[in-house]
Amino acid sequence: MKIKYFEETDTLYIEFRNAEIMETRDYDDDTLIDIDAAGQVCGITVEHARQRVDLPTFSFEQIGRQAA
Repeated sequence: MKIKYFEETDTLYIEFRNAEIMETRDYDDDTLIDIDAAGQVCGITVEHARQRVDLPTFSFEQIGRQAA
């Protein structure tokens, strides 16, 4: 997974996997969802990111699987 922020356009892009994008769907006026050939979400674009996301406060936490 990659997260990219483009300051010039105030755009945040979250890439879940590197796949060929077959379709981009509008979720709302400022959110686009990239879909691959299998119909899976492979990325999300957030326009006007500073207004919609708390960019200065970013953290990543990986939670391990619990034993069955």
